[in-house]
Amino acid sequence: MKLSFPLLSDFRDRSTSKAYGVLRPDGMANRVTYVVDKEGKIAFVEVGNTAIDPTATDEACSRLAHRAQQGAEKK
Repeated sequence: MKLSFPLLSDFRDRSTSKAYGVLRPDGMANRVTYVVDKEGKIAFVEVGNTAIDPTATDEACSRLAHRAQQGAEKK
């Protein structure tokens, strides 16, 4: 893959899953999609079955763009 951003793997010790509160008691992590805004803040979180569906990411980004547009209109 030729990506312009880094990907994270949490396979070895699950420390990231623990830190984000998505590690289940059975040692597996819930499926989660995080959308990070331009300032590096988590702007949207999708947890569960919809986080597995790649189209959910498109929807999350669309919601973020809509929120940003509304914020710009209020200024």
